[in-house]
Amino acid sequence: KLAVVTNKPIGFAVPLLADTGLAQYFDLVVGGDTVARKKPDPMPMLHVCAQLGIAPEQVVAIGDSLNDALAARAAGMAVLAVPYGYNEGRDARSLDVDAIVDTLFEASRLIDPL
Repeated sequence: KLAVVTNKPIGFAVPLLADTGLAQYFDLVVGGDTVARKKPDPMPMLHVCAQLGIAPEQVVAIGDSLNDALAARAAGMAVLAVPYGYNEGRDARSLDVDAIVDTLFEASRLIDPL
């Protein structure tokens, strides 16, 4: 199962995913206004778990920012980071993550054995 967790409002995130042709790949989209608190709080990540019926320990979060890493780690998830994207000027190597991946294909190779 795949989900998007963004701090962008859901009214922006859903059309953006649709316009880029990516919406079909996700089972759930959680926006910054879906739950009471945004990342770096773990609430959006835990909401995904509740909605998809999975435990945080079963999740691998992939993000590009400190907020992503903090939220996923606080939720008890494995965390991967990409070294590009909206990283708030922080090098991915400085984040508390399990690994840095250059591509989603690389991430899938790390996740598959899990």
